[in-house]
Amino acid sequence: MGVVQNQSLKNTIITYLGFGIGAINVLFLYTKFLPNNYHGLAAFVLSTAHVMMPILALGVHNTLIKFYSSFKTRNNVNSFLTLMLILPLFIIIPLGIIGYVSYDFIVAFVSKKNAIIEDYVWLIFAAAVFLSYFEVFYAWAKVQLQSVFGNFMKEVFHRITTMILILGIYLELITLDQFIYGLVVAYGLRTIIMLFYAFSIRRPIIRFGKVPELSKIIKYTLLIIIAGSVGSIILEIDKFMIGEFLVIENVAFYGVAIYIASVIGVPARSMHQIVNPITAKLLNENNTKELAILYKKSSLNLFVISGLIFLLIILNINELYNIIPSEYSGALMVVLLVSLAKLSDNIIGNNNAILFNSDYYRVVLVLGAFLAITTVVLNILLIPKYGINGAAIATFTSIVVYNLAKVAFVYLKFKMTPFSAETFKTIILITFIGGLFYFWEFPFHAFVNIALKSLLIALCYTLVIYRLNFSEDISKLINKVIKR
Repeated sequence: MGVVQNQSLKNTIITYLGFGIGAINVLFLYTKFLPNNYHGLAAFVLSTAHVMMPILALGVHNTLIKFYSSFKTRNNVNSFLTLMLILPLFIIIPLGIIGYVSYDFIVAFVSKKNAIIEDYVWLIFAAAVFLSYFEVFYAWAKVQLQSVFGNFMKEVFHRITTMILILGIYLELITLDQFIYGLVVAYGLRTIIMLFYAFSIRRPIIRFGKVPELSKIIKYTLLIIIAGSVGSIILEIDKFMIGEFLVIENVAFYGVAIYIASVIGVPARSMHQIVNPITAKLLNENNTKELAILYKKSSLNLFVISGLIFLLIILNINELYNIIPSEYSGALMVVLLVSLAKLSDNIIGNNNAILFNSDYYRVVLVLGAFLAITTVVLNILLIPKYGINGAAIATFTSIVVYNLAKVAFVYLKFKMTPFSAETFKTIILITFIGGLFYFWEFPFHAFVNIALKSLLIALCYTLVIYRLNFSEDISKLINKVIKR
């Protein structure tokens, strides 16, 4: 676990730095310097691009991680890596041609509710291409167990450039139109930088030789697209559909709430960058003993950490909404539901890595496809009736059901569960502290109230976790901090 702990800690710090910068952007700069319709437009363009990304990437970023460690000779490795670099072009080029030919029809369909989208539809495809190849180059680095720089580019770089662009609007150096274009250019620049870094770790040697088990690789690649699409649909399709059913300002209100709740997912994002290739390696070596240990540890550690973040968000959410414009406060229910959904993502540990790197991914993909369809149907039914709260209900239902199904499937096939006695102790602790602090308010400014309350919550929570030794890994980390 040394490599996991080392890079996970660095990735966590980097990811929280990125989310901190993003919080400044989303909660303050966007809401102050950007009109709500352009805020919603930016969220719509990027969310739709994220939905398209798994398809354009053709699952290569997952395939690279799953199969890389199975190749032993230099020629086989080089042939495999060459295939991974060119494979996305087999879908990007045809879809680009189709999009060009049918551009007017696509524009009319996407912008029928909000005309502001019309001039920016082509940017969605460009952003999706950039996102796709960024993930390919990031996976290239991750299989070399080098995830930190890529995580910086993924979590921090584009948020810094976004901040610069918003400040450019404030200083009247750029227009709102140029801001939207600048966002997509920033993602393109990020991809180019990641390309150079990935190739500096392992220089590509183009070799069009025979790739062992090619049919198995292609089959996995095609099927894993469904998995990636499922995740993107569940997480991002709601913003697209809000833009189709409601005025685009609602995408901004929903996007802020989602961003607040998404902070809970940071520990999982950080740990998975390094746990994913290690899980694939353990599966390739059939090392089920170490895999079971990693499963429980990743689940417990993520749940303990994300449980604290969940409390800090939910117990401070009223004060937080007092800081930003009042029209955003209608999304309180969105924050609660999506926060619970994100908490369920953490409690299942490296479950996704186990499933998508095993031979059972096909069954899970079928289940995921069914749940993705369910998500779309729920959004269609609930958004017109309940607005952004309907989108949150659809997201919560889909994520929780999907996670329960995946945990059950891993138990049936591997006889492993991520839960332990400490998991249920953590649930009790979260419930107790939530009840204790929910009605506790200070009579000061909102910023002071949030700081004081967060400090008390963190101290109480951490003290119990440490004194009762809920997690050996977290206790060791606290001991290191105390010694320093």
